[in-house]
Amino acid sequence: MIRPILRRVGAGVLVLWAAATAAYLALLAAPGDTVDAIIGDGADTPLIRAQIIQEWHLDRPAVVQYADFLWRAVHGDLGRSYLLQRPVAEVIGGQLAPTLKLAATAAGFGILLALVLALVARRPWVRRLSSTTELVLVSTPPFLIGIVLLSVFSFRLGWFPVSGDRGAAALVLPAITMGLPIAGTLAQVLRDGLDRALEEPFAVTARSRGLRERSVLVRHALKHALLPAVTMLGWSFGVLIGGTVIIEQVFGRPGLGQVTVQAVSSSDLPVVLAVVILAAAVFVVINTVTDLAYLLIDPRLRRS
Repeated sequence: MIRPILRRVGAGVLVLWAAATAAYLALLAAPGDTVDAIIGDGADTPLIRAQIIQEWHLDRPAVVQYADFLWRAVHGDLGRSYLLQRPVAEVIGGQLAPTLKLAATAAGFGILLALVLALVARRPWVRRLSSTTELVLVSTPPFLIGIVLLSVFSFRLGWFPVSGDRGAAALVLPAITMGLPIAGTLAQVLRDGLDRALEEPFAVTARSRGLRERSVLVRHALKHALLPAVTMLGWSFGVLIGGTVIIEQVFGRPGLGQVTVQAVSSSDLPVVLAVVILAAAVFVVINTVTDLAYLLIDPRLRRS
């Protein structure tokens, strides 16, 4: 089991290196002077130009600049924000917790709701109702769901805050907004997996031993249906991280969405590059955890 784990970790490190390299080369390949590309439409003063040249070591050969960039990135030094005049790691670190909290809560809600929909909707009429609901959830843009929830539960009923991150109540509507489409997708995948698993010989054997259908469903079929669901969940969590950019704007929440929009609009490239690298890191972590979950769910994969 150690070998596949090491192989997956090695692939993750390679992806991180490729993302960091692509981000750095994109900066160097920008038309015009590199200093002008970094400044963009921001303030342009001799002091800022000297700071950029010193920080990015633009007076050194390109290979040395690249090696220095990688060395600083490995050690967590992502430069300084030219808009906020603070270290990029500090800017992103201060907004990372609200985004991860929102994404994790939405994922938890989506998983729980998907399990309920997949396990409960076994009768034909319940199945049709659940399938229709899931189709609506998957087809509706999350920002539209958020606007409807805000209109009903915040503006009209006043049950939840309209914006901000003040307590658990402010987390409910954004988490539901992001979790509903995930639940719709996961429930469909889980139900299809359960249907196939219940037709396998092990399910017939379990029934012949006197196990009730509910026990066969939960104790045996569910485990076999988890592999495709875990794959979809890994993809969904990555989508959740990206979706927070929009949802945080809809609900006026702090987080990476606010930072990213502000950095892009002000051409604060050090922050933008850091967000790209962070997104790649999240992608690597999610895929590595997903691959390790495969090994835990299906022991046969450990021999590969």
